[in-house]
Amino acid sequence: MFKAASHINSLKRAGDLAYLFLKYGRSDLFEREEVVSALESGDHGDYDRGGTGEELAQDLERLGGAFVKLGQFLSTRADLFKKEHLEALAKLQDDVRAFPSEEAKQIFQEEIGAAPKKVFAEFDDDPIAAASIGQVHRAVTKDGTAVVVKIQRPGVRADYQRDLDAFQRIAETIDTTTEFGKKYELSRIIRQLRSSLLQELDYSREAANLSQLGENLSEFKNVIVPRPVSSLCGQRVLTMEYVGGKKITEITPLGMIEVDGSELAEEFFEAYLNQMLIDGFFHADPHPGNVLITDSNQLVLLDLGLTGHLTGKFRDHLLNLLLSISEGRGDDAAAYALKTGEKKAGFDESRFTSEVSDLVAENAGSGISRLKAGRIVLEITRISAETGFRLPLDFTLIAKTLMNMDKVVEALDPEFDPTQSIRRNAGRIATSRMSEVLSPGAALSGALELKHLVEKTPERVDRILETLSRNELKLNVDAIDENTLTLGFQKVANRIAMGLVLAALIIGASMLTNIDTDFKILGYPGLAFILFILAASGGIYMVWTIIMTDLEDKE
Repeated sequence: MFKAASHINSLKRAGDLAYLFLKYGRSDLFEREEVVSALESGDHGDYDRGGTGEELAQDLERLGGAFVKLGQFLSTRADLFKKEHLEALAKLQDDVRAFPSEEAKQIFQEEIGAAPKKVFAEFDDDPIAAASIGQVHRAVTKDGTAVVVKIQRPGVRADYQRDLDAFQRIAETIDTTTEFGKKYELSRIIRQLRSSLLQELDYSREAANLSQLGENLSEFKNVIVPRPVSSLCGQRVLTMEYVGGKKITEITPLGMIEVDGSELAEEFFEAYLNQMLIDGFFHADPHPGNVLITDSNQLVLLDLGLTGHLTGKFRDHLLNLLLSISEGRGDDAAAYALKTGEKKAGFDESRFTSEVSDLVAENAGSGISRLKAGRIVLEITRISAETGFRLPLDFTLIAKTLMNMDKVVEALDPEFDPTQSIRRNAGRIATSRMSEVLSPGAALSGALELKHLVEKTPERVDRILETLSRNELKLNVDAIDENTLTLGFQKVANRIAMGLVLAALIIGASMLTNIDTDFKILGYPGLAFILFILAASGGIYMVWTIIMTDLEDKE
């Protein structure tokens, strides 16, 4: 009976999603029998196709938490929705009625192993905030530390899993039966949504995020990340220090007079550039509601459930992309965007390059004092989908992060120009990226690769020579002189042999540097120093002869 009920609920949620696609989606979905049959499982009454942005937001809030998260997640998909819909999605609120404090205390005890009254000197039964995933209570520890305790809503994980399964089901139907689905890959979007929601549902991960981000941003004195109380954190409970403040959206223009908004905006923007382009680990949801300003005019970052991780190569491409946008170099922006993803079958590269170039040039020459890189990156995702280019999933997170950064700095300082900040910090970021390549760890990695090469080279040379001695080497050649071929092999063998001798000299010299001796040259063990000089001289001679020989061969 339980499985049957679960199946009915899942079918109904699939119908709810189908309803949204039919009301606000594309026309090629309207005639699909599979989608229409899913719609019939829900009770939606009559509706007009093409509802407004406000209606879309109301529908999502009515359908519940997973749908609100889906809407927030899609608020950067300019390829799927009109601008009016995107603006409404960006304003979606996740405020719901609080659940009873007794249930909250029970979950705390199950997760931590002790009741709140045993752990805290004070625990406020009335939550200060409630959302679809959990609610937040004020508390004071036994040592007098003010904290906040975030407790997950009962059964929310199972509810979200059910809704996500339904989303996946209808998305797969659309992907396999419509050109719209094949083009926009809805299943891929839902998989990314599932991944981000599972992150948010694991409060122990959020506690780790708080610790890591706090350490990464320790040099920024006006950007605060609350510290978690590790002993009081679990998968469904997060306890962290309480930092008082107001949301920056609640500060009136008069109140901002007492704040050095330009300095705060610069430090905030620089902190996020550091996260994305240097650390490769960033808070992916810095919307104004998640940023507080304290009485001492410091910024507090909240809600670290959603984070992103970027590889070193991707960070390099992203830095170049942002610089290209800030300097109005459209062709370069298109080229760097292409390096971040992969081409699908039928990709129209000329159209992609043309539209991205035009987009950057149009914004650079529009006379706008505050060129918004986030909006341009968002438009690049739309162009990518339209032309058949698959951007990595992290690209939409970056677009969302940049757009929210723009909103925060605009609230702090309406005159702040993000693109100028990107240019100011580009040199520092590039230097930091270079120092990673030259770090001791990278040098050690290179040394280990060299060691592996030296170890394997004799074996490989032996195999080559043995094959030659048995006359078993087979080459596909066309009208090549035998004497020239033999001479070429002799040159290769000589260079390999000399390379081995030089490698042996370097390794021997390295070992001798650890042996203390009275014979020293310039403060170094004499024999080791001589071997290094011989190896360096031999290396220079070898390079010189190779270059001269190659030049003679060309002549």
